[in-house]
Amino acid sequence: QVQLVESGGGLVQAGGSLRLSCAASGSTISSNAMGWFRQAPGKEREPVAVISWRGGSTYYTDSVKGRFTISRDNAKNTVYLQMNSLRPEDTAVYYCAAHRRKVVTIMSTDFGSWGQGTQVTVSS
Repeated sequence: QVQLVESGGGLVQAGGSLRLSCAASGSTISSNAMGWFRQAPGKEREPVAVISWRGGSTYYTDSVKGRFTISRDNAKNTVYLQMNSLRPEDTAVYYCAAHRRKVVTIMSTDFGSWGQGTQVTVSS
């Protein structure tokens, strides 16, 4: 089973940027869609962005469209989330997840492997 490790989280002021990385090991993720989810205190985990196995299709939740970009480098077995124009409401723990299939869907039950998460805090 693939192991996922997120990095790149931290504290940033509103309007700033962060780039999250998700490094996979133990198995290739080149045949899996990949996603980023987030969970804020007191809220349910929500899908933020999902990318298909070759990167040809993507999904973004409405609140991040135009600000976040998901990408992948299958040669490096890594997925990224570039986050620009960050807002305090983006504060959450961000999780990387490997989909069970190649296509873009957003149900958390469609994802079979999860990272431990990385904290993103945006100050106002």
